Amino acid sequence: MNNDKLKEVLKQHKLWLETSGEEGVKANLRYANLEGANLSNAYLSNADLYYAHLYGANLRYANLEGANLRYAYLSNADLYYANLYGADLSNAYLGGAYLYGADLSNAYLGGAYLYGADLEGMLMDTRPTEDSRVSTYCVELPKGV
Repeated sequence: MNNDKLKEVLKQHKLWLETSGEEGVKANLRYANLEGANLSNAYLSNADLYYAHLYGANLRYANLEGANLRYAYLSNADLYYANLYGADLSNAYLGGAYLYGADLSNAYLGGAYLYGADLEGMLMDTRPTEDSRVSTYCVELPKGV
């Protein structure tokens, strides 16, 4: 996706959020190639990023609360202090992602791959499932933890 189109999508989505859907358009970035994109401080809460390719993207301080990131490819993405509260990261690939200070409270991580991700300082009060892998060593959490 070219930079001008991405800026317009972000502008319309921010307007959609600010007007509770009365104006603007909800961001539909399904299958979007956003490799290396600068999305720092972006307002993408409730955006649809299903299967988005975000390899090496800068998502520092991005608001992704409630976003659909199922099957998103976030390898080596910078999610420093990103807000992922309630986001759906099921089956997302986060290998090598930088998640320092990111808020993953109430996020869904079923099947997510986090091997090699930097999880230091990450806030996490998630809904673990038996297929969630939430450590740098891909150790599965026991049921009920």
